[in-house]
Parts: sequence; C-alpha cells; structure tokens
Amino acid sequence: MIALLSCISLLLTALYLLVLVYLIKGWANLKRPKNTNNAPATKVTILIAARNEEARINYTIDDILAQDYPKNLTEIIFVDDHSTDRTAEIIRSYADRGVKLLQLNEDKPLNSYKKKAIAKAIDMSTSDLMVATDADCRMGNKWLSSIVNYFETSDSVMISSPVAYFEERSLFEYMQTLEFAYLIGIGASFIGNKRASTCNGANLAYRKDVFYEVGGFKGIDDLASGDDELLLQKVAERYPGRIGFLKLREAIVYTHAKHTLNEFLQQRRRWASKSTKYKDKKIVALAVSIWLFNLSLLFNAGLGFYNIYFFKLFALQFLLKYLFELAFLVPITAFLKRTGLVALLLLLIPLHIIYFVYIGLMGNTRKYVWKGRVVR
Repeated sequence: MIALLSCISLLLTALYLLVLVYLIKGWANLKRPKNTNNAPATKVTILIAARNEEARINYTIDDILAQDYPKNLTEIIFVDDHSTDRTAEIIRSYADRGVKLLQLNEDKPLNSYKKKAIAKAIDMSTSDLMVATDADCRMGNKWLSSIVNYFETSDSVMISSPVAYFEERSLFEYMQTLEFAYLIGIGASFIGNKRASTCNGANLAYRKDVFYEVGGFKGIDDLASGDDELLLQKVAERYPGRIGFLKLREAIVYTHAKHTLNEFLQQRRRWASKSTKYKDKKIVALAVSIWLFNLSLLFNAGLGFYNIYFFKLFALQFLLKYLFELAFLVPITAFLKRTGLVALLLLLIPLHIIYFVYIGLMGNTRKYVWKGRVVR
C-alpha cells in the first residue's frame, strides 16, 4: 500500500512539475509587441457592465476618458445591471462627454445578468473591436492605444491583457495579489504556447464579428460567470492559434483584492464553477490532475502523523512545488514590478493547497453570492 500511494503521489508531482515547465516556457514565448508610428484606424467600443459600483465607478470613467486614443474612434458604453445605488446617476452625469448608458430592465429572473448586459452593449455598439473591462478598475492613459496597436499589428481575433491587484491593505490581500499573478500567468502562458485556457474579463478585447460568429454567449448563458473564459474557449475552438496575450505594462488593468475571507471564497467558487464548461476537455483534465496533486499533498501530510515516511514524501513534494512555482512567478512578478511578493510564497503555499482542494469541491456543487444575488 505504501508503494502504491508513493507511486501515485510521485506521478502526480511529476505531472505538476511538467505543467510548470510548460508554463515557464509559454511565458518566455510571449514577446513585447511591435510598435508602429502609424495613426490608429480601428474604431473601438469600451464595454462595462456595472452593478452597485457608486463608490469607485467615477475613477474608472475618468481613466477611460483620459485615454490617449483618438476620441473620434472611441465609443464608451456602460450597462447598469439593476443597481440599487447611485451607479446609473453617476454614469449619466458623464453623458456630455460621450459616455453612453444602457439600463437593463429584465422582468424575469436571469442567472447570467452580466452576459446579458455585455450582449446588449455589443448589439448597441458601432465599432469593430470590443474592449471589455470592469466598473471598479483603473488603467493608465495608454491602455487602449496599446491594445489597439497589438490588434492592428497581429492577426489576433481576441486579445487577453494583464490584470493585477494593487493598493493592498493587509497581508491577506498581498497574498491574494501573488496568487492572482499566478492565475494571470497561467492564462498568458497557455496563449504563449498557442493554446487557450483562461483569461480575465477585466481586460479582454475581441472582434465584434467574431463574437457573433461563435454565437455570442449562447450555450454558456446558464452560468452566472464565464463572460470571459467560456467565450475564450468558444473563440479558440473556431480560431485556434489566433488568441493573443498583450505582455505590456501599459496594458495592465488594476483592481482590488477581496477584503474578507468570505468575499474571497465566493469569488473563487464563482471562477471554479466555469471549469466544467470548458470546450477543451484537455484543460479540464489538467485542472483535475492539479487538484489531485494538491489533494495528495494534504493526504500525505495527514498520514505523516502515523508514518514518518509520508511526511518525508510530503516534504519532497512541497519543496519541488515551491522551487518550480518560484521559477514561474519570478518573471511574472518582475513584469508587474512586484518581485517582493515572491517572499510570501512559502507562507502562501500551505494555505493555497487547502483552499484549492476546498474550491475544487465546492465550486461546482453549491450556489454562491455575486453582486448581492445568489447564483450558480
């Protein structure tokens, strides 16, 4: 029995290390995009679905209006998703500066209000390129121009761009920032290897005609979340190899970590709920294998109290996990100019193992709260 458990643990460890090598290679494959001095020619629609964002939405709108991209090529559409605060009022106050407001007025309950909001905004748009972000995000003034430059100098039909946490207020939030960098790195690295796995809807661009060509959100609208990754999967199936990742600091969108453990777990359960809908089942199988690897770590740590051999096995797994994740995270945090965060990796790994196993179980079995609604 000991030999069998050891063999399974080592096989899962080897698989996880191979995945990390694959990710390290993928990140290295991503090159800084070409920059041209040509005048931009692409008309862009910025799409934002907003619900109860009165506290920070003015910062997002001001950042968007401050973009250095030509105003005559920029359309800004906010969709208010049944807000109960001053969100719509604040958006409306920018109408004289070209900000358009569309308000959802659904008379029947939906499970995917955000997808409905984005789809309505796309229907309303008059541009060729859709650029989606969130109503609580911040960005520099070259954000939009850097995305369009990449779009015009590549053959990408969809562009995933980096998202990062900032303005942390606690150790808990700093650890989230490191873990989130890991997640963004995974999505970027798969794209660097000419595959598509994950992305983040806070910084995602795609051609309007491609959105309609793949059927929009049809077939994935039974889940509240997934306006980003599940759409990515649909586009990648139709256009393999034509998904791009914009590895450029000017393209980073910034947002905030969750302040409480409950908010964090609700968010991660929402993200995990999308995984079983991925069209690429190899990605699903890979995610399950990584979950099993983390489960084996917990299992061996527990058995170590009864047999020291299993604790030694756990220690070996933990060390290898730490070294390879460190090798993966150093270049990513260097890109984000947050290399100091890797000092938290030793503290993060034990907590991450436990939460990863928990989320893998709960993300697909229970409802969760999102924007004041109980959804699945």
